[in-house]
Amino acid sequence: MIVRAKAPLRISFGGGGTDVEPYPSEHGGAVLSATIDLYAFASLEHRPDGEVKVFTDDGDSAHYPSPEDMVFDGHLDLVKASLRHMAPGAGLELHLSGDAPPGSGLGTSSALVVAMLSAVAEHTHVPLTPYELARRAYQVERVDLRQAGGMQDQYAAAFGGFNFIEFSGPDRVVVNPLRIRSGVLNELHGSLLLCHTGITRKSGGILRRQVEGYRTGKTLRTLSRIKELAVGMKEALLTGDLDRFAQGLNEGWEQKRDLAEGITNERVDELYERALKAGATAGKLLGAGGGGYVLLFCPFTERTRVAETMEEAGARVVRFHFEERGAETWRVR
Repeated sequence: MIVRAKAPLRISFGGGGTDVEPYPSEHGGAVLSATIDLYAFASLEHRPDGEVKVFTDDGDSAHYPSPEDMVFDGHLDLVKASLRHMAPGAGLELHLSGDAPPGSGLGTSSALVVAMLSAVAEHTHVPLTPYELARRAYQVERVDLRQAGGMQDQYAAAFGGFNFIEFSGPDRVVVNPLRIRSGVLNELHGSLLLCHTGITRKSGGILRRQVEGYRTGKTLRTLSRIKELAVGMKEALLTGDLDRFAQGLNEGWEQKRDLAEGITNERVDELYERALKAGATAGKLLGAGGGGYVLLFCPFTERTRVAETMEEAGARVVRFHFEERGAETWRVR
């Protein structure tokens, strides 16, 4: 019996950065996000010899004769940490793939951890609620591996859908699903463009600089304003005021640029300026910054022209739909 799992990637509209410790524990963070139909996948099969073999869609692989061989050395550490955390206690063959690479700004790494933990939990018959699954994923990334980052990605991947997520610390998270009218969702979807900049980012340094800026008091006011904007954007979606939503998206990006050096660069600024000249009214770089995907908001009638401009500038436009479901597992023979 083979167990498979998938977890959706996410678009973060507002509040990013307020989920990075220690800000949420000291002031409370809030993020507005939605999952989309791009996924991280994990496929798991029992091995009677007790060994663990891992294969990824980019051609990487690893072989661990025993759990003691899964040491953190920079190679597939997310995989090793996920397996060590769930302690399957048996041999496994694990195949991993994703619709976007790590460093995309779509929460790919966290979605992959959620998918792996989901598959192992199904394989070992350990029931996990979405909250438990997200907490375990956070433990793997931020505690076990000490990777810099926030809390929103794990909860988005575990729950799925449009959510307003409130953070008061790693163990105090509330996910509020949003009931948005179908007409508003259709208009929003028809007004958004997702474009890859062509830059694969490394967010660790940016996040460390952001935390340092907070500790020295330089970015506290900026983070508080980013949280206020996320609240306003949530209200705008619920009331169908997409003009207000776009204004929040635009100001949120302006505020985010002040959080740390490296969040934007010449290439990102060039693409953003071209998009605005072509008819876009707002946008932001997704994730911690430095590269990955840009999300643009365009008047419905200008979307095609903006997309053509982005393609001409060397960015890749990615079609997507919103995904209501979170992490899922299933069994195949």
